Amino acid sequence: MKNNGNSSGTPIIVWFRKDLRLGDNHALHAAAQTGRDIIPVYIREPADSENGPLGAAQGWWLHHSLKSLEADLDSIGSRLVLRSGKPDTALADLINETGASDIYWNRRYDPKGIAVDTPLKDQLSDQGVTVKSFAGQLLHEPLRLKTGSGTPYKVYTPFWRALEAAGEPDHPLDRPEKLAAPDRWPASNDLASWKLLPQKPDWAKSFSEVWTPGEAAALERLEAFVDDGMSGYKTRRDLPSVDGTSGLSPYLAMGEISPARIWHATRNLHNVPADDVITFRKELAWRDFSYHLLFHNPDLPRENLNRKYDAFAWSGTSDAFDRWTKGETGYPVVDAGMRQLWRHGTMHNRVRMIAASFLIKDLLIDWRRGEAWFRDTLVDADPASNAASWQWVAGSGADASPFFRVFNPILQGEKFDPDGIYVKTFVPELQDLPAKFVHRPFEAPEAVLKTAGVTLGQTYPQPLVDHAKARDRALAAYNKIKDAA
Repeated sequence: MKNNGNSSGTPIIVWFRKDLRLGDNHALHAAAQTGRDIIPVYIREPADSENGPLGAAQGWWLHHSLKSLEADLDSIGSRLVLRSGKPDTALADLINETGASDIYWNRRYDPKGIAVDTPLKDQLSDQGVTVKSFAGQLLHEPLRLKTGSGTPYKVYTPFWRALEAAGEPDHPLDRPEKLAAPDRWPASNDLASWKLLPQKPDWAKSFSEVWTPGEAAALERLEAFVDDGMSGYKTRRDLPSVDGTSGLSPYLAMGEISPARIWHATRNLHNVPADDVITFRKELAWRDFSYHLLFHNPDLPRENLNRKYDAFAWSGTSDAFDRWTKGETGYPVVDAGMRQLWRHGTMHNRVRMIAASFLIKDLLIDWRRGEAWFRDTLVDADPASNAASWQWVAGSGADASPFFRVFNPILQGEKFDPDGIYVKTFVPELQDLPAKFVHRPFEAPEAVLKTAGVTLGQTYPQPLVDHAKARDRALAAYNKIKDAA
């Protein structure tokens, strides 16, 4: 709908995407500063669109996150309008229904989001609608940091140095105390009709044991982590049996908290060793680096960044993949991670690397199958971090771990879960095994297994592969493409 050139009294549509928060939301803040009526909207795009529904686990999160955002908006005199369909159609309908002449949104940096936003902005502008987009979803936008030769970074360490040298990100903005509301609200979809929550079976029933979606919960987690959890982070983050990480990744993935707010919360922490703060900030910056890679390499989730890996001979079977997804590989730390993923929609980061290495190198299954599984089952699934991390483990990505670095699931378990506490939490059939054998039940004497109530091949599976032989097989496959390169 064309406007008449006088937009001072017309409403502003604020289009929420993966920025489901009121605080440090640059688009919302700018709209509120105008004093005009604000119409917050969230659009659920169709399944066959470029930016359709999230993975199943994040669908559960999205339902609860939108409920939280609805309540937060209500508390400042506003409400959230839900619409389904393609953004151009949904926004055109809202413009016609409300007389809005401006649309504000925060920029997206994934290829699918950009593919929607760029032509849409041009289309709306041609129709006389003012579109304003804002930063704030990353510490620094992907085009800001470049190498000395003006090219994108492909190695993390110099990227980190450039990010440090770029200065502090903008100070986080406060949430609006009040939003002006229109006299008449446009119709809104019923959230329940979107059927984001699993029903029969309710495979997400245990998610709420560890997760509470929403901006308020994100801020509480950040405060608790800064006050009590950051000291010792450098060491504790690698121990899956302890609560040694921030637990903020799903809130970042859905935009319920901004990276700038997290960054600034780690300033001037006199009671926390500098190494812990720097290590944590580097993890936060890895997310920026992943988006830097994805922005400059749009096919990152689908194609090897190092194209020599296109010739790699993936020979793993579908049965092996299914056993990996179910946590039935016979390697306890891998199985514990995969079962934690199914139970809580998350997996400890150290175990993610172990499980990914096992799929790629022990089972010789294409990393893209693992990336797709994680994308569907993780509540913190992120298009950039997920793809970049899987390629890192596979050796095919930027600044990747070399392929010949093959994680030994037995030694990794014994190093980072020496008492088997993590394993026994998620693989309870091994809970009575002595710590000496909990990561290698296949080496336990028959009497020890019997006392622990473990029957290999029945109550707990035999190893899917012999790790030593699987490692040799993987290296042989790698050497073929290495020699051919």
